[in-house]
Amino acid sequence: MVVDNDFYMQLALNEAWKYQGLTYPNPAVGCCIIGSNGEILAIEAHHRAGEPHAEVNALKSAYYKLTHDKYILALQDSAEIQSHLLSNHNNVFKNTKLYTTLEPCSHYGQTPSCASLISELGIKEIYIGSYDINKKAANGSMILSKNGVTVFSEVLQKKCDALLYPFVKTLHSQFVFFKWAQRVNGTVDGGTISSKTSRKQVHAMRDRCDLLVIGGGTVRQDRPTLDARLVNGVAPDILIYSRSKEFDREIPLFNVKGRNVYIEDNLQKVKEYKNIMIEGGNDMYKLTRNSVDYYLCYIAPKFGGKQIIEFDTDKFEFLNVDKESEDIITWMKRK
Repeated sequence: MVVDNDFYMQLALNEAWKYQGLTYPNPAVGCCIIGSNGEILAIEAHHRAGEPHAEVNALKSAYYKLTHDKYILALQDSAEIQSHLLSNHNNVFKNTKLYTTLEPCSHYGQTPSCASLISELGIKEIYIGSYDINKKAANGSMILSKNGVTVFSEVLQKKCDALLYPFVKTLHSQFVFFKWAQRVNGTVDGGTISSKTSRKQVHAMRDRCDLLVIGGGTVRQDRPTLDARLVNGVAPDILIYSRSKEFDREIPLFNVKGRNVYIEDNLQKVKEYKNIMIEGGNDMYKLTRNSVDYYLCYIAPKFGGKQIIEFDTDKFEFLNVDKESEDIITWMKRK
């Protein structure tokens, strides 16, 4: 049987991109496990820092599919999942193959080592996209190889490295991404655009980011809160880019407890933070064009509005397009 390794790795990538921006300070990672006949047993991702890694989530799902042991479905803690797998696997994984976008971690941090777990479960082949450059977690491949696992590296590495890039960037400087929502006819005005599901995802990203940058004109016109209330999360600090410091302090964003609000006529404040989201339209896009690493767009399947975006998206490279959600969700970067 011919196995398309790129295909299975792409499945892992697609799943991981759904959680890009939600796992900080951890990287977004995806994992796919297939059975002896090429059947897909699991496609999972890392969801949030401190929660199970992608490999553990995938092994949990695959284990249930192979054994129908419902007990594992109730386990949420990574250590508990791993303990149950090690005690009850009965070699059900011996003919499976595992695909992961990032080299499995080697260390015991907030969660136990994924490399050690994979080795002990008897998986004989693992396919890896990106190398882990984080010194704390690196060298998982070495652990796997020493324990008899055949390791295939650099599968779709360029795509996996693009997924990993936000994490890598935060290790030594800042990761900056620009988010906007538009309708299919390109308009960005006229009230709420994206679905509630998309808005909840953005709120979850706000909960994870350190700083949110927005233009003064948008603040005055929309009078936003810019918090993470839809996910009961923590509101990020705010940088309002404005030449004038005069604002109505009754605007909700000024009255969120526990946040700092800065009003500046430059973007120097960004350098004091690690994970930065920018929200805005045409003016903010032009202003920040040389500072942004990635772009995130929610395209709602509706018409309306009058103001058309003026972004030079013909100069963008698509990193991932999610068409499974209510809105089309695209991650991009400038070519």
